[in-house]
Amino acid sequence: MAAEIMTVSQLFRFSFDKGYLQQVGYPDNHLGWHTTSASPAVWVFIFLLVAGLANLLPVRQYGELEYIFGVLKTLFISGLIFFNIILSALRLVPHGGNFWTWNKPYGFATENFVLQVDDNNKPIQTFGGDGGRFVALWTAITTVMFSMIGFETIAVSGPENKDLEKFETIKIATKKLTIRLTLLYTLATFAGGLNVPYDDPYLAEACWGSIRGGQNSLFILAAVRNHLRGWPHFFNGFFIFSATTSGINSLYNASRLLHALASIPEAWPLWAHGWRRRLERTTSRGVPLATVIVSWLFGLLAFLTIQDDSALVLRRMWTNATISELIVYTTICVSYIRFYHRIKAAAEDHTIDMRFAFNREDDQYPYRTHGQLFRSVYGAIFCILLLLFNGWRSFVPPFKTRDFVAQYISVVAFFVLIGLYHIKSDGVNPMKWRWSASMQIQRPPPIVVVSSRRRGVLALPDQKQLATVDNLKAFADWVWVWVK
Repeated sequence: MAAEIMTVSQLFRFSFDKGYLQQVGYPDNHLGWHTTSASPAVWVFIFLLVAGLANLLPVRQYGELEYIFGVLKTLFISGLIFFNIILSALRLVPHGGNFWTWNKPYGFATENFVLQVDDNNKPIQTFGGDGGRFVALWTAITTVMFSMIGFETIAVSGPENKDLEKFETIKIATKKLTIRLTLLYTLATFAGGLNVPYDDPYLAEACWGSIRGGQNSLFILAAVRNHLRGWPHFFNGFFIFSATTSGINSLYNASRLLHALASIPEAWPLWAHGWRRRLERTTSRGVPLATVIVSWLFGLLAFLTIQDDSALVLRRMWTNATISELIVYTTICVSYIRFYHRIKAAAEDHTIDMRFAFNREDDQYPYRTHGQLFRSVYGAIFCILLLLFNGWRSFVPPFKTRDFVAQYISVVAFFVLIGLYHIKSDGVNPMKWRWSASMQIQRPPPIVVVSSRRRGVLALPDQKQLATVDNLKAFADWVWVWVK
């Protein structure tokens, strides 16, 4: 949440250099907000309060609010795609064709990757050739991962969802989120790239340092380069809204994860059980008030934005958040691999009464998609590679100690916690450490889904005639499940 709130404070520093506006032929000599002179701490304070108050809403009202936020952001990014495609087609500023940013002297990929810049953000060390293109791609992947944080929200919110057996909310939400992110993010990046070359000073600045304001946005740059008034202000305002809602959601996830941890007595030392019981309590409206407050306190880290190098601090913070999330994703993938093999063995175990419930080929198996085992192995390997090599830039002379700490402290902390846990349970000798995960899959008993209740699957009731009222109704229900 702290990284999201810091991003909000940075977005209020929306201002373009006069020389850049003249260079691209913008009709005005000034483009920006007058909020650049205000202290970032003001915005951090305001939006921390907004995030905290939103998470104090009753669960039902909070869920409805999140749904509205999601609809607005989906409509906005869809509008951005059409906006940039139309700009490219209209060619308000003449260039060498609609795909001019893909042609020489630009192209699909940058020719050089900037390793270091001076105080004025001018490149002083670059890495060219195939190696430069590879590290540019690798760095971009790490950066994009920050935007992907939040997939686990679906599972975190599971206990507060509708009946999972009847509505299959987790299955439907997972598939919809994957499709929407893959489709919308890809199209938005492609469409924005039609109007802004990769060497735009403000776009490159975001790659070298960190986000310094809305002027680093690809979509705002597209509007500016096409000499449009009003649109840059609207886009920057919506980006503030989007970052705020992401901060609200991050606080929700943190509070629910802490509440889930408080519900496991074995995870707490005896002297901390009083705190655990307080964290486990919820209000009459289902809000875990104590965990919300404790999680909100970590948002105070956003006040680091008052430093002179706030953009660099923000970059280190979202890097640390990304690495922490990659550790979570790696753990999830490894856990699923073990779970997959366990239920496969259970499905073939004739001593289990309900072994059909563990058969992935059965129609009543609730959560199944193609290639789950392969995806888990791929996800675990790729996340581990990102964890190991995400901080390669800190090793480029001169060695950057603070960047190194930000990029690897979460990995060290993860293994230290594992080591302390095993020392407590298994002793100091690592040779005696053992897997402590329970392989019990029958308590609580497995839940199956009746075939007639499957949602998200198009099943026409009338197989003899296609154009019937019942078939049209079934088709409309199927479309609504995936659209809403």
